[in-house]
Order: sequence, then C-alpha cells, then structure tokens
Amino acid sequence: MNVSAIFHNHESNYSFAMENNKIVIRLRVSKFDDLRVYLVYGKKYDYQNEQNEMEMYIKYEDQFFAYFETTIEVEDKRFAYIFKIIENGETYYYSEDGLSENYDFFNSFYNFFQIPYINEVDVHKEVKWLKNAVFYQIFVDRFLMGDEEKDKSYINLKWGEKPNPKSFAGGDLRGIIEKLDYIKSLGVNVIYLTPIFSSISNHKYDINDFFEVDKHFGSKKVLRELVDKAHYLGIRIVLDAVFNHCSDQLMQFEDVKKNGLKSKYHNWFIIDGDYPDMENVNYETFASVAYMPKFNTSNSEVASFLLRVAKYWTNEIGIDGWRLDVSDELSHDFWRQFRKEIKSINEDIAIIGESWHNSYSFLQGDQFDSIMNYAFTKSCLDYFAWENINVEKMANRLNSILIRNKTQVNNMMLNLLDSHDTLRFYTQVQKDSKKLLSAIALMTFFPGSSMIYYGTEIKMEGGFDPDSRRTFNWNEGEWDSKFMDEIKTLLNIKSENELLKNGEVKIYSKDKTLFVERYIDNLKITLKINENFEFKIDF
Repeated sequence: MNVSAIFHNHESNYSFAMENNKIVIRLRVSKFDDLRVYLVYGKKYDYQNEQNEMEMYIKYEDQFFAYFETTIEVEDKRFAYIFKIIENGETYYYSEDGLSENYDFFNSFYNFFQIPYINEVDVHKEVKWLKNAVFYQIFVDRFLMGDEEKDKSYINLKWGEKPNPKSFAGGDLRGIIEKLDYIKSLGVNVIYLTPIFSSISNHKYDINDFFEVDKHFGSKKVLRELVDKAHYLGIRIVLDAVFNHCSDQLMQFEDVKKNGLKSKYHNWFIIDGDYPDMENVNYETFASVAYMPKFNTSNSEVASFLLRVAKYWTNEIGIDGWRLDVSDELSHDFWRQFRKEIKSINEDIAIIGESWHNSYSFLQGDQFDSIMNYAFTKSCLDYFAWENINVEKMANRLNSILIRNKTQVNNMMLNLLDSHDTLRFYTQVQKDSKKLLSAIALMTFFPGSSMIYYGTEIKMEGGFDPDSRRTFNWNEGEWDSKFMDEIKTLLNIKSENELLKNGEVKIYSKDKTLFVERYIDNLKITLKINENFEFKIDF
C-alpha cells in the first residue's frame, strides 16, 4: 500500500455538508492499490461505544490517485468518523494520527475526524438554476445595433470588418432585446453581458461612472426593458462587475490627480507618492494598464462604495447574477461582505468569479458560488484542439478538476470553451465542426452550467483580442443551419434533462473512447466521444 498517497482533511473538499443533515466524505488513495474502504462513523459524543460502517466506492480517478466517496444522511449534526482500509485481507485504520494496524475506539475522542457541528449558515447553498443553466455571453458592442435613432458619430467600424482595440461597431441593448426570441430558440436560459456601465472604451472594463448605463448601449430604462422581456421568456440576466479597477476618469481618481495626498480619495487607490504619475505609473493598476487604476478594496470606504453599486443594480434592475471581473485580485474580506449584501437581497442571485486557476479559497460558501471554469477550457484545448493529451489523460484531467471543490461548487461551475478573453474555440480546432460539437457535448454533460460565446452557433472565427470580438454575422444565408440545429439539440438537453441537472457523474476512458455518465439510481444518460472526436449520446 502506498501510504503516502492516503489523504483526508475534515471540513474541506474532502468532508463537507451538502445540507443540514447530509454529509459528503472523500478519501484519497493510490489508484494503483487494490483496496476496500469503509467509513466507520457515529455520533460525536457516543463514538467511543457505538460505531456504524458504510462501504465507500471510487467516484473519481486522476493520474495518480483514486478518490473514494460516500454521501450520508445524519441525525446528529455532530459527526465523528475514521476510515477502515482492507488490503489483501489485512485491516488498517486511518485517523488524524495517520495509518495504523489497530485503533483505540475508547480514546477515539483524541484523534477521530469530525464535523464538530453543521451550522446552517456555513453550508454552501446551491443556486439551483445554475445546475442546468445555458449561458450566452454577449460582447455588447458587436452583437447588433437596434437603436437607429441614437448618435452614431462614435462608430468607426463597418459591420463585418475585423476590429482593432479602438473599434466601435454600434451594438447596443436594444439590439439584444430585438434578438431575445432568437437567443431563446438556441436553448439559452441565461444571458451574460460584458460591462454596460459608462466608459470611453468599446469593452467598458474601464468604468468612469458605476451608476450609469453607457450612452452607446442605451439607458437604465432600456436595461430594465431588457431584463423584463428576458424574464418573460424565461431568460435570466447576469451583469459584469468590474470592482478591481476603474477608469482614470472616475471622479474619485480625478480628484486624486488634482489634489494628491490632500484628496479624501487618495487611499481609495494604491499610490506610491502624493500624486499619481500617469507617465511613470506609480500606482497599482489592472495588469500594466495606466488608465485602469486599481481600487484599494482593503479600504472600508471603497468597499462601501462598491457594495452600494452592486446593491443598486441588483435592486433597481432585478438582475439574476454577477460575474466578477479579475475577482481573485480583490480581498477575501471584500467578497465576504459582497456575498452577505447580495444574498440578503435574493439568495438565488449567482456570484461567479473570474479566476483562471484553482480558486478553492474563494469557494467555501462565504464568497463565490462558482468561477468561470477555465481549467475545463484548457482541458478541452489540450484534447480537442492541440491533441497533446490522449483520452485517458483527458478523463484523468476532468476528474482532477471535479475533486478540487465541493459538490455544490461543481454543480454551479460556469463551464466554457471560449470567451471575449480567448481565441475562438472554432479557430483553435482549425475550423473542425465535428470537434466543436463534441466539445459542446462534453460541456453539456459536465456538471454545472454551460456557456456559449455569441456567434459560436454560426461558427464565428477569431484570434487573440480584439479579433475574438468580431461583429455577429446576421446574414442567415451564410449560416450552417444543420450545425446550428445540432447545437440547439445539445443545449436543450442541458436545460431540460433531469439527469444532467441532478445526476451523479462518472468519467472514464475505455477502448480509446471518453465516457461521461450522468445517473440517478438506475436511470442513466451517457456521452461517448471516440478517437475520431465523434460523439454519441445513449439515453
């Protein structure tokens, strides 16, 4: 037995409450060991004298490890347990003291694993609608111009031409309203909009007024109309919150530029000196972008301001969620405040962080519900686009992503193939429609939400930003209708199939084929992707 491979940690992604009386327990072992594992459990204060046993089974396997898992309903919210491991007829016990050949149950209160008490406020509650959500991300300036009466003097890009970083094409909220029926027909039930607040850029990630809709896109009234009409069609709206940084034209930063250390807003930003030096950039920014100064979210005044922004739009417009830009660069303390404020308005509002990496520290139920799952994106690129991992490694990779987090988080993850920040997936797979469809099928079967970047359904191409932000081609005569119908079928399965919403998952490879099974009791639906990247669904 590879003893060094055995691992468990209580109150973590290896031991957590799903509900007030339901607990998930996991144990990691070497995948090359032939073991039987039992959970030996009981009530915390009775454990010395009375234990129960439950056999555990392998739920996930990655490159080196197998993960045993069981879900148990408990009567007492104080839960004690150890593991019994059997190898070749020999019995071992695993507790806080590690692996041993014997276990002293009489003195177990010193070293059993425990969930001291399931406090309801600590249980990471699922936003139920995320489990079968189909997102459609729209880069607003490039989708459709619906307001023909607005001032168009800012537009400098002819529709259909390739954009540059300074291009404005004229897309707006009215254009989205006009195409809600089209979006609904795809099988979409959530629209995620890139920032819509006042800004001088086409992307609006440098906001100069957090309380105004950008005039290029419309007004608060039009935004309200979009939300109301979307809701009527059963479509939710998620907005982009840019709280890490702002425009250098924000009133507060302008005041610091004018008054320096005397400005009451000086500590709103992180400045090395009395005045911000726009040429030498002596202040913290987003990346290395001088015109995007970074907020100091450790400052309580900044936190209060940003929370006021979030609450204003949540209450005023009735949105359904926030996608949090550059979320992992803000303080944990701020996001804890954010969650309490937003969830007090509506517990079903989704909080989705933009993080490209393992974000376990943000996903404990006190900050984000989930993140944009770029680990899934990277796996799909490795497998479908670059073909630098085989089917066995792909199955291992997908399982390793799932084991990172609690089940609730996996059920709410925002899975995606591409976005405004990446190359188009269709371009990455060398315009191979078969690969794109199989990747979408995989995304459909993977736990959590699915996200389609606008234009994927018509095979939009695009390289690095800004090329990934081209205008939508509304000439239906140039669409591949068969391809679009296949995407619609997949997205509708995601939004409607109960097994893809609430089913358990099993991912493995066999005979050069990737299998993703979703099941509840004896009911099962299976996705198979063969070595030629062709998919098949067995109901």
